Amino acid sequence: MTGVPAERLLVNFFYAHPVGHAVEALHYCLGHHAADPTREISVALNAATAVELAGYCPFVSHAFAIDHPLLEPCPDSAARQAAIPSRWDWVLDDFRRRQDYQLELFPGLRDYYETSDRLLTATQARTVVGSTPPGYVPHQQLRLELPEAVRAAGQRRMTERPEHLARRYGRRWIAVMPSGSGDRALYPSAASWLVVLDALADALPGIEIALIGKRSRDRRTSTSLAADELAELLAHRTRPLDCFDVPLSEQLAVLEACDLFLAPHTGFGMAALAVGTPWLALSGGRWFEYFFNRVPFRSIIPDPERYPSFTQFAPAATVEDSDGQPRTPSMTAARIRDDLDRIVGAARELLDESLTYEQSLRDYFPALVAAHAGDASAIWSIDGIHFAYV
Repeated sequence: MTGVPAERLLVNFFYAHPVGHAVEALHYCLGHHAADPTREISVALNAATAVELAGYCPFVSHAFAIDHPLLEPCPDSAARQAAIPSRWDWVLDDFRRRQDYQLELFPGLRDYYETSDRLLTATQARTVVGSTPPGYVPHQQLRLELPEAVRAAGQRRMTERPEHLARRYGRRWIAVMPSGSGDRALYPSAASWLVVLDALADALPGIEIALIGKRSRDRRTSTSLAADELAELLAHRTRPLDCFDVPLSEQLAVLEACDLFLAPHTGFGMAALAVGTPWLALSGGRWFEYFFNRVPFRSIIPDPERYPSFTQFAPAATVEDSDGQPRTPSMTAARIRDDLDRIVGAARELLDESLTYEQSLRDYFPALVAAHAGDASAIWSIDGIHFAYV
């Protein structure tokens, strides 16, 4: 006698391509898996995002890579979704499909979900991720399980040069992503980063630095840092390890082996937390940090009076930075200098493992509310983690 077939659940999460949205989708997959581990869970993702991360999540049975535009209308949306089976027990959409401003901003998103409504059938129900039913356990710890061969490749990269053999003798590593994929004005200048690296090297003798990013251009997200800026950072006296443009899997392995990830707001910070590495966020720019994964973190929030931030979908205002280039106020050289002691102090407490996850949350959310002039309604987070702290 055969058993009852497992229920089939699709996390239908087509959205923008930055890696953080892939991590977000997998976090929701995990929450639904935790509610009922017997279910077979699949995920649909933008083909331009890091779909391969689903392969590092044993609770995901299949990932569908959907080659579909986001910013432009898509007249052949049905053909682009043809690989997704039509019949499921549960279909759970990205909640953004219910946000009119998202559908207006992204015509391809609108076309995807309108077409998906016609193509997919749910025998139990169709709703959005995080809903109950079908059952969801919030605030789970997502951990990407990297293959041992990938981990070994990352370790080899960290010890392949004589100056990095010290890794074998317990020296600490900081992975630094100087900029994300947004406009260059949203991230500090190379000169500002050199100031930060100098301060870290002075305060933490023997620290090792790994620079992570992607300058090669394809349809995936890439770093807006210029080649000459990267060369300046690689010439720093700490002799940083160059991990730009290595395969994503190896970057994750290096990140997992590092003791700290330092970066402005970036979806890669969510990936850092998903491999268990604390994130020291140089907060500011357009977006605040909203993903929390039971790993200690610090978000250095700038003075909102001097360095306004968090415009989200609205464009960020810019000023002329000390290098003559336009930059959002929260990423200027002046802001970096003002917060340098806080950055170094946060790095120290995360490296020393003296900061707990709970204290991270207790410190972060009141500061974030203060940066929004006391308006707690302006704050949001995945799984609503913030409600217990504002």
